[in-house]
Order: sequence, then structure tokens, then C-alpha cells
Amino acid sequence: MSNIDDILVLFERISRVLHNDGHAGGLKPTQWEALRYFSRANRFSRSPSALTAYLGMTKGTVSQTINALNKKGLIDKTVDDDDRRQVQIDLTTKGLKLLAQDPLESLAQSLSKLSGAQRQELHNDLGDFLRTTLRRRDGLPFGACKTCRYFKKNAPDGSPHKCGLLEEPLSASDSDLICVEHEKAG
Repeated sequence: MSNIDDILVLFERISRVLHNDGHAGGLKPTQWEALRYFSRANRFSRSPSALTAYLGMTKGTVSQTINALNKKGLIDKTVDDDDRRQVQIDLTTKGLKLLAQDPLESLAQSLSKLSGAQRQELHNDLGDFLRTTLRRRDGLPFGACKTCRYFKKNAPDGSPHKCGLLEEPLSASDSDLICVEHEKAG
């Protein structure tokens, strides 16, 4: 069994590789993270405040990141007519095309060489580690709607599902997206 220092060195080295690879396509690593987030977030969670919570960064840094992505034509920002403070962010076609060239693909190829059982074990262990770390920092867990305690599968007034917290219909594809309001079912 490796000692804690050895594990921390591995985390640090992997982090450095990811950071260095994140300077691709004319973007900075944080901009890539934001694009990935917006591609995985549900419609309730594609906002500057949700991205701030997800990345654990300052509002100013996230604002600069969003503005840079907007200037590059990678996202669209839509302001709510009823509440001008509410902003919805969606990826543009250009943003989706760039995301198809995500520098994380090389890491994905390495992970694909692991067996299904190894990937599942790694997923579970890293998920537990992240949840523990986030709890210690009072961070939000985020998670797929279908794993949330508020998720109502095949709800009669859903489409076909429903978020019991927000009382909003959820499509089958919505149920796979991450949400800022997520609370693990249990």
C-alpha cells in the first residue's frame, strides 16, 4: 500500500499534466473546465453562480472566464427578462465543435485501457475522496439528476421525469446532467 505522500505526488503530477494539456485550442485550463461544465450541466445549473460553486473559484475569475468564452463565440449568455440578475449560459455550435477536440481526450484514452472493474473502482474511490474534500470545505457536491433525492422517475406530471425540489419536468437526457441543487439519494 502506498503511503499518503506517494498518493499526493501522483495527484500533483496528474494535475500538472492536465493543467499543461489545458493550454490547447487557444484556451486556458479554466476556460476548458467551464466549457466542460456547461456541456454537462442541466438548465438550472448553467449560470455564473453555479459555475463559481463548481470550480470553487472567485466570482471575478469566473466572470473573466465567461467573458472570454463569450468573446470567442463559444458560449451564449441570455439574461432573464423577469430578473436581470439571472443569466443562462449555453454552448454555441463553435463551442461544441471545440469541445470535441478536448485535450482531456488523451487522458480518456489512457483510462480506456483499464478494465471496466478498475475504472469503476477508480471512479468510486475518487468520488468518495472528492465528496469528503468538498464536505470539509463546505463545497457543493453536484451530481446527475437521476442520482438525486429529489429526482422523481416516470412522474405523471413530468416529461417523463421531474425535479421534486424545483417542481420542474425533466427529460430523459436531463436526468444524466449535473445539477447545483444535487443531494445524493439515499
